[in-house]
Amino acid sequence: MKIASAIVLKDVRLYAYHGVLPQERVVGGWYTVSLRVHYNIMRAMESDEVGDTLDYSRLLEVVKTEMSVPSMLVEHVAGRIAKSIGRTFDGVERVELRLLKDNPPMGADTAGAGVEIDMTF
Repeated sequence: MKIASAIVLKDVRLYAYHGVLPQERVVGGWYTVSLRVHYNIMRAMESDEVGDTLDYSRLLEVVKTEMSVPSMLVEHVAGRIAKSIGRTFDGVERVELRLLKDNPPMGADTAGAGVEIDMTF
């Protein structure tokens, strides 16, 4: 038997210091990160043991670590997060990630602006 499965973090809000404008990297702002990490959860479905799955609290720690490194571009941050997940956890097949700057300084009322990536390992 084979299943398609993923571990999901949805709409995680973090304060970070990213932006092209120098002031953004000083003052910071709110960001929203959503992830879908494709990972076979079949063993965990049978065992009920956290060691048989990708622990989403550890996944969140990777996201927090990469978000804490200031960057000019959210594209750079998103790439770092996805690559770090692939390096950190055995068995990750694919990472779908959305990273939004909640209140970008662009003169418009918006729910956010950012990037989405889909990285296969």
